[in-house]
Amino acid sequence: MKPSRPPLRRLARTLAVAGYAALAILLASCSLSRPSPAKRTFLLEPAPPAAVASPKPVGLRVGTVNVASPYRGKAFVYRLDELKFEADFYSEFFVVPAAMIAEATARALASAGVFKRVIPPGAADEGDFVLDGFATDLYGDARDPAKPAAVLSITFYLSPANALAAGVIWSREYRQRVPVAEPSAEALARAWNSALTTILADLARDLATAELPKP
Repeated sequence: MKPSRPPLRRLARTLAVAGYAALAILLASCSLSRPSPAKRTFLLEPAPPAAVASPKPVGLRVGTVNVASPYRGKAFVYRLDELKFEADFYSEFFVVPAAMIAEATARALASAGVFKRVIPPGAADEGDFVLDGFATDLYGDARDPAKPAAVLSITFYLSPANALAAGVIWSREYRQRVPVAEPSAEALARAWNSALTTILADLARDLATAELPKP
């Protein structure tokens, strides 16, 4: 018959197991009670551009603004080197960039008075022309830690709203690289906001001087 374990040794083993279990429960309760880092959300609200001398006597509908797939989500994206990118789980846009840029574009053009009327995205009115866009870059450039910057690039395409008419009649790419004042998500958002303000002011000025065909 196999000798039984001495009572004192069995008691010590039981206490050790109980102690480990109690420690695990304590650590779990501490981790559950500790607040997790809260997400920070940001919304770009560019300053309105200067008003043009006289609006074009046509209606413009702001259509779809697409964003390149690496930057399509809400999370802030940082470029660390030529191939390495990283998303910031705790810092993100309040709405997806595509909708945010499209709505900001409509507000800017309406404020500048470039056209007789500006129809925002999703509205039923077709207008005479439609303006689409594609953002190829939207990231925080951290390749040089001493010179972080916010990068934003958007190409806009102007087409007649009538599907039977010709395709794109005007297109232009706008690119801004704005230094980030300090290494923080707040500073990066402010730099992006400055970049979008400049891009939309340039867009309003260029559309005001563009020669458009009669609708």
